[in-house]
Amino acid sequence: MLFNSIDFAIFLPIVFVLFWFVFEKKLKYQNLLIVAASYLFYGWWDWRFLSLILFSTLVDFSVGLSLKNEKNTFKRKLFLWISIIVNLGFLGLFKYYNFFLDNFIDAFLFFGTEIKASSLNIILPVGISFYTFQTMSYTIDVYRKKLEPTSDFIAFTAFVSFFPQLVAGPIERATHLLPQFYTKRIFDYSKAVDGMRQILWGLFKKIVIADNCAEYANIIFNNSTDYSGSTLILGALFFTFQIYGDFSGYSDIAIGTARLFGFDLMRNFAFPYFSRDIAEFWRRWHISLSTWFRDYLYIPLGGSRGTIALKIRNTFIIFIVSGFWHGANWTFIIWGALNALYFLPLLISNKNRTNLDVIAQGKYLPGIKEFFLMLITFSLTVFAWIFFRANDLNHAISYISEIFSSSLFSVPNFIGNGKVLIVIMQIGLFVIIEWFGRERQYAISHLGYKMKRPFRWAIYFIIIAVIFIMTGEEQQFIYFQF
Repeated sequence: MLFNSIDFAIFLPIVFVLFWFVFEKKLKYQNLLIVAASYLFYGWWDWRFLSLILFSTLVDFSVGLSLKNEKNTFKRKLFLWISIIVNLGFLGLFKYYNFFLDNFIDAFLFFGTEIKASSLNIILPVGISFYTFQTMSYTIDVYRKKLEPTSDFIAFTAFVSFFPQLVAGPIERATHLLPQFYTKRIFDYSKAVDGMRQILWGLFKKIVIADNCAEYANIIFNNSTDYSGSTLILGALFFTFQIYGDFSGYSDIAIGTARLFGFDLMRNFAFPYFSRDIAEFWRRWHISLSTWFRDYLYIPLGGSRGTIALKIRNTFIIFIVSGFWHGANWTFIIWGALNALYFLPLLISNKNRTNLDVIAQGKYLPGIKEFFLMLITFSLTVFAWIFFRANDLNHAISYISEIFSSSLFSVPNFIGNGKVLIVIMQIGLFVIIEWFGRERQYAISHLGYKMKRPFRWAIYFIIIAVIFIMTGEEQQFIYFQF
């Protein structure tokens, strides 16, 4: 079920009414409703995959209970590894089996030996990369004794399958989200209004920015040999705003939807394209995944402690694993490695935590130095996105090669459609709104805040009208494929 679909527009109000007006005083029934709604939401794509999420839930719930009173170190580690192997085993089978098989065959072909092996026609379950990491956070934190294991199976199932963030995050920690299912919830009108406002902004990002950018990004990337270097740069820029509008838009809708039901989800994006270095970018982009890898992989490896060689090793490991998490393709691995290379100078010079504040805080415009640092970081990010979007490495290399040809200095070919100019103006307006809202949790959280209600509502209706007017072909969220 897509957030930007009629199905969800019908589904959400029904669940909302049942949650607050039928089961308001019954916490267990509210949690049970969330489980039922979440399984319906997830099963809308393919009901067969419900068995996977249920099995993962049963395994990690049982592991948590087994760890509760277990003192033996060996047995505790054994229970932990059962959880890790089951979750990563499912992820590996559905997401990476064919990748490893194909590369294994290619490796033997390189040495002149042909191996016959059949790949599997596997459908990737939507959101498997997200909910496996979320449920693993529970068993790891219980193992580390940072969290008491729950004996409430309904609450735990609701935590694993919570529909707003089930299929594309934010990837919640059990320490943050699970306790919220134990607490009696009281309807908060201001919180619900704020949730609706964030949902509206998320829909704007997805439908007006991401989907319209997707139309031209797809045309240019899918026919890259037909276009000049200048047009290819335009295609990379379109994809840059497509993936940001798409993914941060999803996160806004998820966070806003959760707030309607009285839940607080972690922030997942903090205006990353206004970053002044790549370290700041990764503190602001897909925050839930970056911090997950930091806490459960980077720090256990030694983090930034130890020698320079160990720091470099750990940096490459976390970025390459992050790239591989996104998909079974060498393009994602190169994308991760490229970001590691961007990050290394900051790490070696101990400047990776220099820009912790909001750029030009309290000011209308950045300083000249800040502007150029932001421009350089943005340009490096756009370049890396080419690998992320390309079909394979050969496609990425040919795309980049054409950019750095003499055609770079030609006038971009606007694909014979004046609408592209409208999309460019939409991006420009979007950047301006994001810039002036960069000190908030999301760009329009305080838009018209001091205005009288009629004027404030007029702004919201204008945004709604723009969403309906600029609706193009419905596009699935990019991160559903991860």
